[in-house]
Order: sequence, then C-alpha cells, then structure tokens
Amino acid sequence: MRVAKEIDITINGLFVSHTDDGDEKAPAIVFIHGFPLNKAMWNHQVEILRNRYRVITYDVRGYGNSEPGDEELTIDLFALDLKRLLDALNLEKVILCGFSMGGYIALRAIEKFPERFDSLILCDTQCSADTPESKDKRMKSIQAIRLGGIELYADQILSGFFFNDPVNKKSKEMIEVRRMIESSSPEVVCNTLLALADRSETCSNLEKIDIPVLILVGNEDNVTPPSAAEFMHSKISGSTLFKLGKAAHLSMMDNATDFNKNLEDFLELVTQKKL
Repeated sequence: MRVAKEIDITINGLFVSHTDDGDEKAPAIVFIHGFPLNKAMWNHQVEILRNRYRVITYDVRGYGNSEPGDEELTIDLFALDLKRLLDALNLEKVILCGFSMGGYIALRAIEKFPERFDSLILCDTQCSADTPESKDKRMKSIQAIRLGGIELYADQILSGFFFNDPVNKKSKEMIEVRRMIESSSPEVVCNTLLALADRSETCSNLEKIDIPVLILVGNEDNVTPPSAAEFMHSKISGSTLFKLGKAAHLSMMDNATDFNKNLEDFLELVTQKKL
C-alpha cells in the first residue's frame, strides 16, 4: 500500500510531522489520530481517498514524529495546534475526522473555531468529561507505566481496542497498533493521560453544531460505547449515526469495509452539496 510521504514543518516553534496527499484543489479532509497512537492509523483511509480528496494526517504533539514542546498538554492546546496547522497549510475550511482522543480534539476545535470546518466525522469518541472512576483509572495507568513501562501498558489496553475474535490476536492490525503504542514516549503518554482526565465536556456545545456530522462507532466498543454515540447523535441536529457490527474501539480496523463505505458515502454527499 502506497502511503503519502511524511512532511515535516515547524509551526509556532513546534516540529510537526504530517502527510498531505491528493489534489490541492480537491476538498480537504484532516484526520486526527487517537491515544496513544499516531497518524499511521489512517494509512488505509489515505489510500482509498487520495484520488478524490486532499487527505491530511498529522501527528499530535509528542506522538509519531512530532515534538512534544514545553507546554502542559491539554485538549485545548491540541485544538489550538490543529488551527495552527490549518493556518500553516493555508486551509480556510476543511472536513474534520477525529477518532477517540482525536474526537475530543475535533469537538473542542469545533467549539472554539467553528468557522474553519465544513463537516465533521466523529469515530468511537464521546463528548463527556471523565467520570471520577475514569480519572482514577487513568491515574493508575500512569503509575503502571512508570513502574512497568509502556510495553505493559500496551498489553493492558490492546484487548479493549479490538473485537474479541481469536483471529485478531495475531492480526497485522494488532501488531501495527502495538508498535504505535510502544513507540510512544512514556512521559508524553503519562502527560496525555493527565490531559484526558482534566478535559472538560463538549456536550453542551453539540446543539450549536450546524454542519453535517457523521458518527461512527463499533457495536462492541467498551472504551467509548455506542450509548455515547447515540447521545451525541440525539443532540446534533441532522447528524447521521452508524453502528458497525463486529467492531470494538478501533472500528476502522475491525470492520474496515463498513467503516470505509459509510465514510465515503458521507464525504460524497457533503462535497457534492458544496459543488
């Protein structure tokens, strides 16, 4: 599979790695990866969309090949980084797609910079803040990483990322995701866990969203469950929701066929309306 070449730029003093593929005049779609992964998780989507769209993926600060910088990590900072990337690429408006943490960033960016987005795709994510139980779990994860390392943490979270199918345990996708997790800086992962625990909700802004929205979620997602997707769907007027069968948190890998079909259908619909 041919993947877009990495492009490294410096934005506001921060070294950021991204890919930018397709016709510059085509509708632009920006993909934001989840935690604790990197832009490589979107390689298959880049491959299938590059001939019709300008497809951009990037490494959130501290992940992949992007520098972490010196600022305290927060979802607000990640959203500001996204705006800075759009500015650096001279993109006034884009279609935005975020998975899990990428969805948190997307929803915060929509809240802060609504004029920069034509439409929104939310994948296996939610609008609510962490519950006390979730915060406690993140604190325990930080302790586990500091004591046992990032490899142990990968073992702990991988099982929840994929559909419970014995075949998946040796799948190419699981190996790739493990590699992404284990290549992440333990310090950045711990600091991001703090950022996730401290994030505020974006649910109260959902009714203000007035652009086309697609919500995708794995039927077996226990990290950001279908009920969270259903809630967002109920609050965002005119949004479309699809639950993907035989898919857990990484629904774009568990059920790539249905994920990609719904994604492509939505993109065709929203881009045709603009023409």
